[in-house]
Amino acid sequence: VQLQASGGGLVRAGGSLRLSCVASGYIISMNSMSWHRQAPGKQRELVARITASPTSDYEYKDSVKGRFTISRDDAKNTVYLQMNGLEPEDTAVYYCHIQGDYYEEKHLHPYNSWGRGTLVTVSS
Repeated sequence: VQLQASGGGLVRAGGSLRLSCVASGYIISMNSMSWHRQAPGKQRELVARITASPTSDYEYKDSVKGRFTISRDDAKNTVYLQMNGLEPEDTAVYYCHIQGDYYEEKHLHPYNSWGRGTLVTVSS
C-alpha cells in the first residue's frame, strides 16, 4: 500500500495549512492513522494519531493541542491534518503513517506504510 502526502508549503506564523494523505490499493481497513514530523537535526516525533472507526480515539502532541486537528475519510482512504496557528517551531517534514489491511490475490494482508513526507515551513 502506497501513501501520497500533500499540502505542505511556506506559510507565515499564525497561518494555516491542511495536509492530506491518500492510501492507494485495495484497502480493507485503516486501523491506525497518524502524522509525524522531523525537524532538521531532530528525531521524528508523533504529532497526531487517530484510530479505528466508528469510535475513533485521538492522540496529540502537547504542543499542537488546540491548533492541529486530525481527521479521516474512510471512503476516500484519506487522512488529513488541519494545522492552524502555525508557529516557526512547527517547521519540519511531515510524514503520514497508516496501518491496516488490504486485499490482494484472494487474501487479506496487513500493511504498515509511510508516506514520503511533505515539507512545512513557517516563517516568523
